[in-house]
Amino acid sequence: MIKVKRALISVSDKTGLLDFVRGLAKFNVEILSTGGTAKALREAGFAVIDVAEYTGFPEMLDGRVKTLHPKIHGGLLALRDNPEHMKTVAEHGIGLIDMVVVNLYPFEKVTQKKSVSLEEAIENIDIGGPSMLRSAAKNYRSVAVVCNPERYQTILKELDTNSGILPDALLFSLAVEVFERTGSYDRTIATFLNRRFTAEAFTSMPHNLSLNFVKQQDLRYGENPHQQAAFYRDADAVTGLAKARQLHGKELSFNNILDLYAAADIAYAFANPAAVIIKHNNPCGVAEDKDLAKAYKAAWECDQLSAFGGIIGLNRSVDKKTAEAIVKSGFMECVLAPGFDKEAFNILAQKKNIRLMELAPEDLQRGAYDFKKVAGGLLVQESDTKEITAADLKVVTKKKPTKAQIESMLFGWKVVKYVKSNAIVLTRGGKTVGIGMGQTSRVDSAQLAIRRAGKLAQGACLSSDAFLPKPDTVTFAAKAGIKAIVQTGGSVADPEVIKEADKRGIAMVVTGVRHFRH
Repeated sequence: MIKVKRALISVSDKTGLLDFVRGLAKFNVEILSTGGTAKALREAGFAVIDVAEYTGFPEMLDGRVKTLHPKIHGGLLALRDNPEHMKTVAEHGIGLIDMVVVNLYPFEKVTQKKSVSLEEAIENIDIGGPSMLRSAAKNYRSVAVVCNPERYQTILKELDTNSGILPDALLFSLAVEVFERTGSYDRTIATFLNRRFTAEAFTSMPHNLSLNFVKQQDLRYGENPHQQAAFYRDADAVTGLAKARQLHGKELSFNNILDLYAAADIAYAFANPAAVIIKHNNPCGVAEDKDLAKAYKAAWECDQLSAFGGIIGLNRSVDKKTAEAIVKSGFMECVLAPGFDKEAFNILAQKKNIRLMELAPEDLQRGAYDFKKVAGGLLVQESDTKEITAADLKVVTKKKPTKAQIESMLFGWKVVKYVKSNAIVLTRGGKTVGIGMGQTSRVDSAQLAIRRAGKLAQGACLSSDAFLPKPDTVTFAAKAGIKAIVQTGGSVADPEVIKEADKRGIAMVVTGVRHFRH
């Protein structure tokens, strides 16, 4: 426990500062401060001692050197129960500092600006702040260290309750928070400088990878109710699913967030009004149309059985007609869209448990890398942002695809990228009619997609996320009435596969690109 007699305060973020200092003044705490913080406190009527006056040494080098002085760090690091330490500080006229209140230069905020210069970024690398925080945190038994304005009220409450004394448990938790903050700060700086200085960051995978995540919210549970879970936001990112706002419904679960990302990732990939229904991280229906309600109905009709209890992603604000279609389709867990008009919201909000999530399309940007955790390590790859156009397709069969078939295959190719491999997608125009995913053989995925499509397979186009290793998929497709196939190509069995397509009168094109999704 410590009694706070002297505090050093130097903050960039002045949120709540005046109320906090007003609370300290009740206990006659002496305030040391620097620069803009000292000015703000004086203007508010508080007595403040400048650090330069306290140390007898002026600020210099455009403020780069303010608090890097033995009278500051000696006052923070001296062990109060160590006679030698106490003798040393007394000999050198070093006063003890019982509290440090510092938040750092806004490096993260500054470097999020697209046009930020290297010089501006470097000037926002705080040196004195982290040094004081670390010194105080190292000596947490004797110094209260505060790096987060959200802690102010808790500290004042403890001071009021304990007559100006802070308990050990709070001191320890404040110190831990400091090391989390300074660690995060340094990782952000290293990442930014690596991108600016190192050509390797643009041409290959980074040699050192530091990730910085902050807990956004606790979740109802993990993949199963017996597993605790939380959602962490990327502290270095300004966009992403963490920007989504929940407008209605019960709290989210681990699986909800996984599926919400998949729903947004697919729906927002289309320029036209589009809808997707996700189940267990796979689409069970995707469609685009000039009318959002029609797109939703087409997505739902692809696989009504699987769609039950699914997650809906829409790339346009939800209108009354779309909301009515969603209600008619039965129980759904979540709806994610850029917005909801008033009538649509009122219709959907009648369902107590449905989660309504709002996310602007510009707030969902893929990061440079995709991560998959394994025990003891992390797999990192570039995000799969590869897209193809009609010009990239190579016709390999005697029968040429029609313009309408090419458009449908391109739609299917865009969808198949988001389906767990092995993946087969059947499309008619701009809608899926059958999806087969996650099977251990490609022909099984094809049979699953054909079975789900039923009569709608007749005249449909088939998209495969990788090459066809045998002619059997073509054979099954022909029997179902499929008229065109897009696949990667590149198999040793290509001649046999193409021969089977020619024999069955199917048009086939290859992309030279695959989209495995594990």
